[in-house]
Amino acid sequence: METNDHAIYIDSSTPGKTKVAGPRYEEHLEAKYLDHNGRSKYRVETFRSPAVLGNSPSSKASLRCYFVYKCQFQTPPEKTDPNETRLELIADTGFLQKATTNTRQVYQEIIELAVKRAGPVIEVFDIKDSAEKRMVIAFRSRTARGLSSALSDLYHYYGVISSRKYLEQFSNGITVISVYLKPDLSLNAELPSWDYTINQISKEVSLLYCLPHNRFHNLFLTGQLSLQESVYAHSAWVFVQHFLNRLGPEYASLFEILDPDNDAQANYPSLIRAFYASFANVHLVNDPEVAEQLTSSSSSVEILSDDALKDKISKTVNNEHEEMVLTAFRVFNNAILKTNYFTPTKVALSFRLDPSFLPEVEYPKSLYGMFLVISSESRGFHIRFKDISRGGIRIVKSRSKEAYSINARKLFDENYNLASTQQRKNKDIPEGGSKGVILLDPEEQDRAREAFEKYIDSILDLLLPAQTPGIKNPLVDLYGKEEILFMDPDENTTDLADWATEHARVRGAPWWKSFFTGKSPKLGGIPHDTYGMNTRSACEYVKGICRKLELDPSTSRKVQIGGSDGVLGSSEVKLGDDKYTVEGAVVLSDPTGLDRDELLHLANKRAMTSDYNVSKFSKGRYCVRCHDQNITLPSGEILTNGTSFLSTFHLLDTDSVDSFVPCGDPPVSIDLITANRLIKDGKSIIPYLVEGANLRITQEAKLRLEEAGCILYEDASANKGGVTSSSLEVLAALSFDNAGFIENMCVSADGKAPQFYKDFIKQVQLKIQENARLEFEAIWREHDKTGIARSILSDKLSVAIIDLDEKLQHSNLWDDGKVRLSVLKDALPGLLLRKIGLETMVSRIPESYLRSIFGSHLASRFMYEFGSSPSPFAFYVFMSKRMAQISA
Repeated sequence: METNDHAIYIDSSTPGKTKVAGPRYEEHLEAKYLDHNGRSKYRVETFRSPAVLGNSPSSKASLRCYFVYKCQFQTPPEKTDPNETRLELIADTGFLQKATTNTRQVYQEIIELAVKRAGPVIEVFDIKDSAEKRMVIAFRSRTARGLSSALSDLYHYYGVISSRKYLEQFSNGITVISVYLKPDLSLNAELPSWDYTINQISKEVSLLYCLPHNRFHNLFLTGQLSLQESVYAHSAWVFVQHFLNRLGPEYASLFEILDPDNDAQANYPSLIRAFYASFANVHLVNDPEVAEQLTSSSSSVEILSDDALKDKISKTVNNEHEEMVLTAFRVFNNAILKTNYFTPTKVALSFRLDPSFLPEVEYPKSLYGMFLVISSESRGFHIRFKDISRGGIRIVKSRSKEAYSINARKLFDENYNLASTQQRKNKDIPEGGSKGVILLDPEEQDRAREAFEKYIDSILDLLLPAQTPGIKNPLVDLYGKEEILFMDPDENTTDLADWATEHARVRGAPWWKSFFTGKSPKLGGIPHDTYGMNTRSACEYVKGICRKLELDPSTSRKVQIGGSDGVLGSSEVKLGDDKYTVEGAVVLSDPTGLDRDELLHLANKRAMTSDYNVSKFSKGRYCVRCHDQNITLPSGEILTNGTSFLSTFHLLDTDSVDSFVPCGDPPVSIDLITANRLIKDGKSIIPYLVEGANLRITQEAKLRLEEAGCILYEDASANKGGVTSSSLEVLAALSFDNAGFIENMCVSADGKAPQFYKDFIKQVQLKIQENARLEFEAIWREHDKTGIARSILSDKLSVAIIDLDEKLQHSNLWDDGKVRLSVLKDALPGLLLRKIGLETMVSRIPESYLRSIFGSHLASRFMYEFGSSPSPFAFYVFMSKRMAQISA
């Protein structure tokens, strides 16, 4: 029976046996009442009758009853503080009426622990005068879909049954499962001791929490794989999906290869057990007690060498196709440098991988580091090209299962390409390029925040030393060096930077201040939109073009993509001094120029472009919104569809455009075909194009436009104001101690900013403009000298700086103390040097970061002066000048 506020399910089943083909009522009620997307919360009570049904001596079935009740809270969940722990304020009224004093105490204590911990809290209690054990598990709601039913599968695997089970939800967002367990005495098999079995189950709950229902769960239900082995197989399966012939059918055939119903493949789970045993043998801490507890299910499996595994694969599989798939499991094992798989508590599985397995033909630029993260909601990667790197973390959503399949197939390649672009953009700052992507599973599109939090926490597991035995145990670290990651917000994560910063502080990360940029000013963040950081670089390029060609910016006619409500669009309006045509959710066009005061008014308010006061228009102007239909323009042209007009406006020949500055949405796409629409009589109708935001323009289209006379500066050169600002934000965080950072960089609750913060922002703005001018001049000069397209020179310059940077970091110039200190004095902001002092800054900033500052500053200044193809003696000349300055 099911209704909106309660439900009852009654079933007969054999205790300790999960009916794979049965009704699975527990999974059904979980999906309907516990893991649904609605706002209502429900509690569940489950009981098993002690009596056996039927009179037959062989009968073992008994009655199982499930009772579901809608929660009635004193305070609604949406009004409850997530850190509130008082039961009388957060518990369901039915729970408060029935709970004994002891139960209240147990729940109170475990909830107090749960609100402070990212993962589950697991406690086991003895029942007086009974062999039963009471296991209580507390975790945050919405973070483990299907955990309750999977928990039943887990204790059934170990020959354990439950007499009763309770699931309580609380208005502060905590869920508590309380289950009473006892051994199944009907089993004839010899079982381990009762205490050992309970201990084993409690330890595996953490692994189950990470993936309650993995893709090999049925092999676990049928006893062919243990939970540890099946979760490992799922992790390897994810790896195989992304790295085994992604354009072919191999990864899709993995289930067929491991299908236990396929007689020809029935022995393949034995290979999985062998792979897992090899994995566990390497990554379990060398502690006999821990090893026994975590590998009991594979204790009888022989540990094979890599060569022996290779031989076993060849002898077991039926064809080369299957051998290719299962060989990828070996590649996965060999690539793992460290993992949180065996740490007692975790929220997701994370693997630090050695990226050397990637084929050079597909990935010509070698990665420095690579992380794989797998949770119950998502999978994700984090990759970087240098030890010291920084880049955004984005969440990828999918509108359908078909879209998900496409996103999954291209996930790693897009991650690699995004990080590569970031690497080129970051050429004159210490951090190299990195990027993180999180792909939500098809059914988890509303779990973006949960997926992000698990991604961050599980990566922190691999970056921070374990300090709490029994909660975070030491890991086997084959990498063997300290790692620090620096991250930025990106698509679907812009509102999560504060949480990541605070969580890193709670986890004890000494570099929590610099872990994430994009955080709020109260945490020392520098908002790019407030101070126009993203746009300052692009504006310098526009000014540079006007300076070189002796143009008056105030009479320049500019098309800007992205309206006054956007981060980049509003900044461009404030910093620019041009006549405007603006395209956002609306096209505003005025042949004599849009009213600047009105544009500033909208930009300062971050108001929509559609709010523009049309009374400010001159003759011949027009305004087209995306929902408009059948509009007549001043030229007499009739527009049937506003959306279509907006998406192609940048391709129209208006005969009134000097420059084109993309500043965000709507995204613009220009390929070789559409580029030809921007060319009239062999000449580009847009004389100057500066990429103020990522523009989807192909390299072929850029070259075609430049060939037609367009002066084009691409994103990797023009759009680096934001990365420069974030880099200096990181540097300040590394330079100050905690007290100094809070005093000088954190805006108070009343919005008052420290004077140092204000002054530092001005210095950041000047540095952005300086870097932009230097690169602009270098590309302009080299184009005049060689005639090579500017878009090609931009890439050449980036590559040249990055390559020289790497060499300088490990050269004898770094070892020369006088040279090292001279370069650092030039590279470090004067405001920080005066406030903190060079010696103190050097003592606080990690050496690897100082080397990156040294290399990037010296390399960029050399290349900006001598170009991307300097003569063999150029660097000697460059350093001779510096040495003379040092000696003076």
